[in-house]
Amino acid sequence: MIEYAPSTALVVVDVQNDFAHPDGSLYVSGGEDAVGFINEQIAAAADAGATVVYTQDWHPESTPHFAKDGGIWPVHCVADSWGAAFHDHLDVIDGPVIHKGSGGEDGYSAFTVRDPVTAEETPTGLAEELRARGIEGVVVLGLATDYCIKETALDGVRLGFATTVLADGIRAVNLAPGDGARAVALMASSGITVF
Repeated sequence: MIEYAPSTALVVVDVQNDFAHPDGSLYVSGGEDAVGFINEQIAAAADAGATVVYTQDWHPESTPHFAKDGGIWPVHCVADSWGAAFHDHLDVIDGPVIHKGSGGEDGYSAFTVRDPVTAEETPTGLAEELRARGIEGVVVLGLATDYCIKETALDGVRLGFATTVLADGIRAVNLAPGDGARAVALMASSGITVF
């Protein structure tokens, strides 16, 4: 069991309708089943005085991220749409909300976005905000294991935060069979605690 403290941030990644609802355009199998556990962690973090951060994919209607514009993904999480909204059962409390991909970037990590053409990375501002709050460790959960969870966790440890991923609070897309398991193995071998 993770112990939260004021020096901890819980990063709740992309628990949005397009990923976590069966009617979502990029539904992650079992995504809605993780929401109860995620809510338990939000409550525990808040009770301990930890910072709770939420991320949302927040795309324009056209972006090289989408298959219709040359990318690999169906249209999803278009800004201000039903699909981009947080899942109805997610407990959303006061805390920073990081919008990812709003300029058409690939928004896999909570910490950085990447230009889908040039691969240039730009910070989201999350690392600076967490440092300003005295945060030393991040706990990551949400969707999806093999993309936004993996990239957020890898960035977290690269940026010097003690990084933990809670396996009960993540689900994988698995575009290729085993992607989720490979992502977990990569995180574990990169200095990230996964349990």
